[in-house]
Amino acid sequence: MISNLRKAVRLPQPRTRGVDLSHPARSPLGTAVVNCAVYVDGVRQDGNQPADVAIRRVRESGRGFVWIGLHEPSEKEFAGIVDLFGLHPLAVEDAVYAHQRPKLEHYDDSLFTVLKTVRYVEHDRLTDSSEVVETGEIMVFTGIDFVITVRHGGHGSLGPLREQLERVPEQLALGPSVVLHAVADLVVDDYLDVAAAVQDDIDDVESEVFSERGSGGAGRIYQLKRELLELKRAVAPLDRPMRELATRSMRQVDPQIKTYFRDVADHLARVTEQITAFDELLNSILQAHLAQVTVAQNEDMRKISAWVAILAVPTMVCGIYGMNFDHMPEKHWTFGYPLVMALTVVICWVIHRGFKRNGWL
Repeated sequence: MISNLRKAVRLPQPRTRGVDLSHPARSPLGTAVVNCAVYVDGVRQDGNQPADVAIRRVRESGRGFVWIGLHEPSEKEFAGIVDLFGLHPLAVEDAVYAHQRPKLEHYDDSLFTVLKTVRYVEHDRLTDSSEVVETGEIMVFTGIDFVITVRHGGHGSLGPLREQLERVPEQLALGPSVVLHAVADLVVDDYLDVAAAVQDDIDDVESEVFSERGSGGAGRIYQLKRELLELKRAVAPLDRPMRELATRSMRQVDPQIKTYFRDVADHLARVTEQITAFDELLNSILQAHLAQVTVAQNEDMRKISAWVAILAVPTMVCGIYGMNFDHMPEKHWTFGYPLVMALTVVICWVIHRGFKRNGWL
């Protein structure tokens, strides 16, 4: 059974982006309920059923569990499920209004887990205002005989994941904690994918900064840092919940699944290290860019200063002869004017040559 579980956990899972889960074809039980199914010995029972019928069927038989999937439910739509499963009011409020920090909370008969989903936003070229990382949320209520997933955002559909799990009944037979692990594993795998895509953007900016043109703007670097911060806010707080699920004994988590939560925690640590490294690299790229700007400004100032020094010679000469005194050097000599002009040009040429040899021009 465990070998089958390992194979199922690592199977590639197709990604569904931007699916409208409120469509009647995806939500036969209502606008918020995406799916409601009973699983007995890991096998899905025929037909979608109302939540009250499904949980009554499970509790009367004492076998299996119910998996209910919801997409952005309103408080009114969620009210019936709250009463039916006895969910804690604080957790329900978090699930309805979203915008929560990743966390794991323990209540009397259930666990409440919040995970941040992320999606890489494709773009032709990174600009100062490009959106790179889009976030959403998945909340998971896990009990002894039920699991309720609540999704917020236009990405992170769990439909393909449900189908993936249903192909391995031995996995689902272990209970609701399998679903919690599969969701966490899917979310963290998305972190890895997004981190790899962000690295490509960082590489592009780095190449432009250190190119001969040096066209990598500070605005794009700051934008990447902002998007990286959003990714960090989704990833970093999840470390403690994953470690707790991997090490702490809980009634809602099958002991055989704890090892796999440890694997998810290891992948999460890898993403966290990548994000930290990316942030340090962006700091280095920004410092290099600012240093390049400073060097370019210094070079411009040296050129301007050199030309000012060269032009100061004819300016001084013209200023002296412009005072219109009668007794000026060589003023009444036929070759006086050409001599002064030639001498001025020679002095300017000598100064220009000196600046050229010193690298100022």
